[in-house]
Amino acid sequence: MDNLKIKDMRYLILSFSILLFCFSCQPTQEGPLDLAGKKSLLIEQKKKLKELQHSIDTLMASIEKEEPPKVKVKKSVSTTKLVKEEFKHFSEIQATVMSDDIVMASSETGGRITYLKAKEGQGVRKGQLIAKVDMESINKQVDELNTRMALAKDTYERQKRLWEQNIGSEMQYLQAKGAVDQMEKSLESLNFQLTKANVYAPLSGVIDMVALKEGEMSAPGQPIVQILNTYKVKVVANLPENYLGKIKQGEKVEIFFPALELTKTARVSLMGRKIDPANRTFKVEIDMSNKDGKLKPNLLALVKVNDFVAEDALVVSQELVQQEISGKEYVMVVEDEKGKKVAAKKYVETGESYDGKVLITSGLEENNEVIAIGARNVQTGDPLVIEPMEISEK
Repeated sequence: MDNLKIKDMRYLILSFSILLFCFSCQPTQEGPLDLAGKKSLLIEQKKKLKELQHSIDTLMASIEKEEPPKVKVKKSVSTTKLVKEEFKHFSEIQATVMSDDIVMASSETGGRITYLKAKEGQGVRKGQLIAKVDMESINKQVDELNTRMALAKDTYERQKRLWEQNIGSEMQYLQAKGAVDQMEKSLESLNFQLTKANVYAPLSGVIDMVALKEGEMSAPGQPIVQILNTYKVKVVANLPENYLGKIKQGEKVEIFFPALELTKTARVSLMGRKIDPANRTFKVEIDMSNKDGKLKPNLLALVKVNDFVAEDALVVSQELVQQEISGKEYVMVVEDEKGKKVAAKKYVETGESYDGKVLITSGLEENNEVIAIGARNVQTGDPLVIEPMEISEK
């Protein structure tokens, strides 16, 4: 600051000090001032304050006029030009993995279980032997029937020979023949029951539950083991009814499994035909292959549903949208000012946002140069040095 500025400042300080001294040395009347006196004193002091304020304003204007302008330092930023693109918004709907097939392996005849080596979690193939049931009672019936069959056949042969010689009655011949036919059918039925002694896996999968143990009695049709087909599963979700027009059968959707940090893509295989009146949702199923067995029944899944699409939209990173105290949103851009690049504030209105990007509905135009790096370190009017954008290799 030069000598003139120092003198002006000293003059200001001196004037203010004199004024304060005058205020403090005001003659006081004996006793308190009346109302008229107070008003007169207030007018006088306001006049002096106005004169002092005028002196201060004059001095500040003189200083600003003589002080050399500050040189603003250029700030380095990186920019990107806005181009129109397609913007999609997705909603994540909670879903559950379910087995496509759950079946029970059981004996059709019943009996004591003589063989059962199945364990929970054990993988089985379709047609694999699971258990054997004791068929001793049927075996005894077969032995007894075979004995009676031998006698019946012998009787039938004798009656046949007599009938061919026109000896004996036709009724005796037919009765002997009918007895043999009846025993043959009974024997066939018992032999068929013997084939049901073995219990086989009706499908390939994993044994989810063992209901009986070796040595226990099994009734006809009673489940022995429960088999879960984990090679083919489905993801089931209940979507709110307002998603009816936003998802279609056969459409590809993305499914994320948080516990596995795994993302898969599959098509919607089934859409519910009705709305649940209790929660106003409809069911959606997505069939999925699970050959590696990673997807377990009841596993949590998140189905990403595309619920909004904007064509030819202007989109910026959500980090670039800043907010004033008043709540107004803005984006820092680059403008030309007398041939120089300077920072400028553009007020914007935003729409949907997803995956770190936000839709700009107004305030920006295509080809606007937006400050992508360093936007929070500049203010309106700051001169800029544009640095090239570094592209990270993925």
